Amino acid sequence: MNTLFTFGKTVSGDAFTDRENETTKLVSNFQYGVNTFIVSPRRWGKTSLVKKAKSLAENDKLKIVYVDVQQCRTEEEFCERYASAVLTQTANKMDEWLENAKTFLSRFSFGVNTSPDPNSEMSIKIQLSSKERPTEDLIQLPEKIAKQKGIRIVICIDEFQQIGNFPNIVQFQTKLRSVWQHHELTSYCLFGSRKHMMEALFNDCSKPFYKFGDIMYLQRIPTEYWVKYITGKFRQAEKTITNKQAVWIVEHVDGNSSYVQQLSWYVFQRTQTKVTDNILSEAMQELIDQCSELFEAKTEGLTAYQINFLKSVSDGIHSGFSAANVIQDYKLGSSANVAVIKKALLEKDLIIIENKLVKLADPIMGLWLQKI
Repeated sequence: MNTLFTFGKTVSGDAFTDRENETTKLVSNFQYGVNTFIVSPRRWGKTSLVKKAKSLAENDKLKIVYVDVQQCRTEEEFCERYASAVLTQTANKMDEWLENAKTFLSRFSFGVNTSPDPNSEMSIKIQLSSKERPTEDLIQLPEKIAKQKGIRIVICIDEFQQIGNFPNIVQFQTKLRSVWQHHELTSYCLFGSRKHMMEALFNDCSKPFYKFGDIMYLQRIPTEYWVKYITGKFRQAEKTITNKQAVWIVEHVDGNSSYVQQLSWYVFQRTQTKVTDNILSEAMQELIDQCSELFEAKTEGLTAYQINFLKSVSDGIHSGFSAANVIQDYKLGSSANVAVIKKALLEKDLIIIENKLVKLADPIMGLWLQKI
């Protein structure tokens, strides 16, 4: 039996709720070859949205490649994973993508990585000599395959902000931009979970990817959609939850898509027939407890000023941190210090800026801070 609420992984099918407008727009961008950047905080459903659009748009003449570069630490690792995904996901069988590898990567040595897990995808391991660096041969690969096959290709790169951590970052970004902007049959969908880093890549006029394509800022899924979704799932299992209780779930996790699903599941597990206020409270405490070790690790190395700033946000202060009463009440030091604190917490991905207001990147951390 499948769980009624999905969290901790990408969602699909009837677990994918709302996002009709975003899905329609992204499918259209895929079909017409428009480069797209997707920006939103962590756990808002970017990857699920991309995979949903991929399932709707892909056909024999349009191949959509998904590649996650979160674990890449160098441009060599990026190009290797990029090329492997392109080769394996634009071919229908192993013989075909091996032949493409021989044709288009003749100057590289490569081998096939397999796993005993039948659900794992095979990949190509490209051996780069110590003197050889990934060049246009790897970056140009999708355009060459598209021309040979008479198809169009969309490359969807998850956690794209990782390239901001590579050595010689400007040089590599410039190389990617200079090649990709000339592709006629290949377009790109770039997205990631670190909102401020993604915005820095695409909105800074001094960066190579400035104005490279259409930018989609994901918004929270409206509460009314969640209420319909949650109450429908409970009703499906012949259990009862009121609209007001469903709203309580959504509001207490600040509309975070993953947490809405997770908290709903914890409530569902505790419910025999009808949700009570006590069940809601117990489920929320379980969610906070489940996350507490992660929050302890994230805050362990923070300064007292940084912890105090986070506490102020958890108490509902989202602007005006330089006001004398806020600085005094939360012991933030000075106005100049506030700017330093904010910058550091943004870089640590602990806060986000939303509509010019400071919010915690993880809404459950706010509840945890209030309880410790």
